Amino acid sequence: MELQTLKTFLRIDGSEDNNLLTSFINAAKSTLRNAGVVEPQVDADANEEEKMQQEEELDQYNLAIMLYVKREYDPLTGIELERIEKSIEGIILQLRDYTGGEDDE
Repeated sequence: MELQTLKTFLRIDGSEDNNLLTSFINAAKSTLRNAGVVEPQVDADANEEEKMQQEEELDQYNLAIMLYVKREYDPLTGIELERIEKSIEGIILQLRDYTGGEDDE
């Protein structure tokens, strides 16, 4: 997740909050990792179909980070907060590694 992408999402122009936003990004990644979500990687050697799937997973992962940071950074109403939390939970359920970390052999 690039800081500038997040700042565009949050509509932030200045650099005053860069350290705070970076801390939120790290906290979001830790939260996702603790929820069983490994940061997706795009394998340059993968075929086009696999690469497209990996890019979609990475986009979802980054969206979860942006929503997490928005929840922590922006003042939200109860309805907005509920919608964001449901979105984050949905992304986690889609990206979670349900294999228990074991490789298929």
